[in-house]
Amino acid sequence: MENKVSVWELLQRSRSYSHAALLISNKRQDAHSKYELIWGAGIKKLFTDPSQLEGYSDWALGRIDYAYKNKKYFRVMNQFPQQESYFEFFAPQELVVVPVEDKNIVDYSGADLGLNQGLFEFECSTTQEKYLETVEKIKECIRNGSYYEMNYCIQYFAELDIDPYEWFFRLNQAAPSPFAAFYKSNGHYVFCASPERFLQKTGLQLLSQPIKGTRKRCPQKDDEDREELRNHSKDRAENVMIVDLVRNDLSMVSKVGSVEVLELCEIYTFSHVHQMISTIVSEMEENQGFNEILEATFPMGSMTGAPKIEVMKYIDVMEDFKRKSYSGSLGYWKAGDFDLNVVIRGYEYSEKKLTYSVGGAITYDSIALEEWEECQTKARTVRSVYTSNL
Repeated sequence: MENKVSVWELLQRSRSYSHAALLISNKRQDAHSKYELIWGAGIKKLFTDPSQLEGYSDWALGRIDYAYKNKKYFRVMNQFPQQESYFEFFAPQELVVVPVEDKNIVDYSGADLGLNQGLFEFECSTTQEKYLETVEKIKECIRNGSYYEMNYCIQYFAELDIDPYEWFFRLNQAAPSPFAAFYKSNGHYVFCASPERFLQKTGLQLLSQPIKGTRKRCPQKDDEDREELRNHSKDRAENVMIVDLVRNDLSMVSKVGSVEVLELCEIYTFSHVHQMISTIVSEMEENQGFNEILEATFPMGSMTGAPKIEVMKYIDVMEDFKRKSYSGSLGYWKAGDFDLNVVIRGYEYSEKKLTYSVGGAITYDSIALEEWEECQTKARTVRSVYTSNL
């Protein structure tokens, strides 16, 4: 491939279709990455259940909402309210794929969009008082042995008339991330600057890379901050807890003894943050399909807590909003292989309502006010893309 592939131009082409998806790595691949960019638009075929993709030997791009958990857990636990469990992949009419080795042909530049500062007023679904009270309730549940850790989240929302294509482009320029994604489905938009891979399948290998532990970057003291994060006992404990959860999830569909931790609590540096990431792999049993894999592993433990099934019961009650796409996945399917991200650090937009969500792991020794302040810091970081030049 010789011609440049423009991210901005692909977004503009997406306007003409009811469905479009753009997955980009921003030249920040790891050893397991295969593609720099995948773009598809238009529908040749629509898949609304993972079992429908079995045997499909071409490309499909798609979205799995957090509520997809209800498909399994309502059935086996009769615990969650019976509601839509959103799964949608589409085989695109138009497709552009840039493999990792051709990453330099992707053009991430574009015109200055000139978004004005200070025009965006967001409300929070949860007051500070309610948040502090809820954290104490969560800690009481931990003391009583109901679960060990909960990823407790809050949502911000605003009534805004925006151009989602421009918002995603601005977000990606300000915070280029290895699992950035844009997804359009009949006027519903999800876009994110995600640093996290949920699950990748290559042949019989499954690979998951949960994130627990984050520090904002101060470039003049990168080394110091990386070491502080690496040695932080609370962050390491949270990460190890989720690693154990992922190992258990993968074991349900993998050969006995094949689950292996390749990296434990490694520190990765991105444009604005340092992250503590672990890498877990396994060799799956040959009779396990996409449906069985998702039922064993979705949603990702880094966005729920441990033990997963028990803590999700409480998440539905404790949080003041429904997560929808937040902490779900965007990704691709190709002839039985797939790669799925974690939808964080992004927005959902539909009918002039814009939302974004933030959260953090609550453990026995969490201090409620500090957790609240951490959420506010994360929220300001997401908003700052549109209110300042980062």
